[in-house]
Amino acid sequence: MSAAGWFIVLLALVGANLPFLNQRLFAAVPLKAVKKSAWLRIAELIVLYFVVGALGFLLEARAGNRFEQGWQFYAITFALFVVFAFPGFTFQYLVKRR
Repeated sequence: MSAAGWFIVLLALVGANLPFLNQRLFAAVPLKAVKKSAWLRIAELIVLYFVVGALGFLLEARAGNRFEQGWQFYAITFALFVVFAFPGFTFQYLVKRR
C-alpha cells in the first residue's frame, strides 16, 4: 500500500472520531449548547465521510489510475468509517466519568 493509502486510512480514523472527542462543530465552531446532540454527531460523521472520500478520490486521480466504483464500494467504506468511529463513541457515551 502506498503512502497516500495509509494517509487516507489515518485521516479516516481521525475524521471518524472527531465528532465524538469534542463539543465543537467540526472541531472549530463553538456551539451555544453545552453538549452536542447525537443527531448532530451523526450528521457531522456523514459530512466527514464525504470529505475524507473526496480527498481519497483526489489523491487517486492525482496518482493517475482512477477506478470507477459502484454502490458496494461506498457501502463498505461507510461501514468501515463507522467502525473507525467506535473508539470515539465508546469514549463519549460508554465511559463513566466522575
